Amino acid sequence: MVRSIKNPKKAKRKNKDAKKGDGSSSSSSSVPSKPTKVWQPGVDTLEEGEELQCDPTAYNSLHAFHIGWPCLSFDIVRDSLGLVRNEFPHTVYFVAGTQDEDDVWQKNLLGTLLEYLRYQILVGKDVNWYLTSLLLVMMIWIVKAVTVMKTVKMREKVVLGIRFCRQYFLRKVAHQGCINRIRAMSQNPHICASWADTGHVQVWDFSSHLNALAESETEVNPGAPSVFNQTPLMKFGGHKDEGYAVDWSPVTPGRLLTGDCKSCIHLWEPTSDSTWTVDANPFGGHSASVEDLQWSPTEADVFASCSVDGHIAIWDTRLGKSPITSFKAHNADVNVISWNRLASCMLASGSDDGTFSIHDLRLLKGGDSVVAHFEYHKHPITSIEWSPHEGSTLAVSSADNQLTIWDLSLEKDEEEEAEFKAKTQEQVNAPEDLPPQLLFVHQGQKDLKELHWHSQIPGMLVSTAADGFNILMPSNIQSTLPQDVGV
Repeated sequence: MVRSIKNPKKAKRKNKDAKKGDGSSSSSSSVPSKPTKVWQPGVDTLEEGEELQCDPTAYNSLHAFHIGWPCLSFDIVRDSLGLVRNEFPHTVYFVAGTQDEDDVWQKNLLGTLLEYLRYQILVGKDVNWYLTSLLLVMMIWIVKAVTVMKTVKMREKVVLGIRFCRQYFLRKVAHQGCINRIRAMSQNPHICASWADTGHVQVWDFSSHLNALAESETEVNPGAPSVFNQTPLMKFGGHKDEGYAVDWSPVTPGRLLTGDCKSCIHLWEPTSDSTWTVDANPFGGHSASVEDLQWSPTEADVFASCSVDGHIAIWDTRLGKSPITSFKAHNADVNVISWNRLASCMLASGSDDGTFSIHDLRLLKGGDSVVAHFEYHKHPITSIEWSPHEGSTLAVSSADNQLTIWDLSLEKDEEEEAEFKAKTQEQVNAPEDLPPQLLFVHQGQKDLKELHWHSQIPGMLVSTAADGFNILMPSNIQSTLPQDVGV
């Protein structure tokens, strides 16, 4: 299992002046003279004089920001700005839980990032100027992104400059204990549930904070309190230990599941918009810690759980407190699971041994539900999530500091790859052993913890790590650039 950041102070950024000094050079000597090579962490080594470079053509958008302390968990909050948004500017609302150890009272941050991008594409290019500007804005030292499509297509764009204008506002709410995991209800996004290391689960109403953020056009009033003291709607202390597993039902508004490190799962039933009854008699069937929970996207009474015992269990709340089926999913701890909302028979799981698998639940009666198994990552899987827009696509994060995106519908086409390379005469030395389903590799964050797709902005991913957040839109996932790219 891979969980909390034990000492967040160590994750704070080093001297910013030193970073700016190192990243300010725009000398053409930093551009490698030899052909570009795709670098694989844990496989390749950096020779003396070599450095990693971010390929800017791999992204439609890439931003990084830090809110002061590391966040183990966050969730993207559904907003009213449109169901499918493909043009900039973009606004993203999220709720995040910090790992501040300075005080017994921690901070639960609700924030919005307003992102304005204006692309300028002219004849001629100055790649080094672009990379230097990107590094200064983002303050990321080692970033390498690799775009791997079925045809190993690497886009080339003529880029002279890029302008960034971004704002983000925070609303801080006091929270007792470090936040292990936090989730917002999809039907009522102002309602959030947080798991604390104190062993308590709390449910919050953040409507006032969301309204304040939505109305803010300038910085938050300096005279306002820096941290709001707010009483949660409900605080449940019936778990025997702290936990990490929590999920809101996508079918029944307000229905909630929480699982702890003592293998117990409790069901929360809403009695009104702001009150719940928690079943004191927990679901039991795992022999070790429950690491993650997922409601079925189509059935109101069915959910899945995964555990350190290596098993995944399927439950029906109408049929008692034992699982209706349980199967061995991995040879190590199962850290995370994700139920595909576009193809409800598919369940993805990620393990402590770095592997992740795709299970077809229709095959459970036959004994082996695994339809795909990947061993690309060499360190524990920390997060996994299906795309809300493409049923065959999912994203995975790992303790090897990689965020990968996969499309299970792709197959290797050697003839097409050879034809494309002959036409473009590109000099990119892509590794031969990359799985054909691997679409994208994002690097640059340290100690990746969690990722989420934005359900309303196709192609947008947000990830959190010890050194802050990244918002990325890979260029081969969804074309989101406006048609008019002139200044």
